[in-house]
Amino acid sequence: MSAQEACRLSDLAPGSALRVELPGAAGTVEVAVVRTEEGAVHAVSDVCSHGQVSLSDGEVEGATVECWLHGSRFDLRTGEPLALPATKPVPVYPVTVDGERVLVDVG
Repeated sequence: MSAQEACRLSDLAPGSALRVELPGAAGTVEVAVVRTEEGAVHAVSDVCSHGQVSLSDGEVEGATVECWLHGSRFDLRTGEPLALPATKPVPVYPVTVDGERVLVDVG
């Protein structure tokens, strides 16, 4: 697959996350598109690898997002868990910002 528009940059306030669903090869992919306070945009799976809840509902701090249910924190650049109880990483997807368009490749 190739990159597809997930949202507009104006949809993402600094320090926020947005849940989007994108078509993937095996069906719909739930993605958390995150904009850090510094303005960097990242995309990770919106499903916590521990609690199976939406990461886009969690708190964004630096280059991390925290799962609101049990407090696991994930690195937005690598998907690696930085705090228990999560021990498995979440998938990370390539992001391109083209003007106002935020493009995510879930392939």
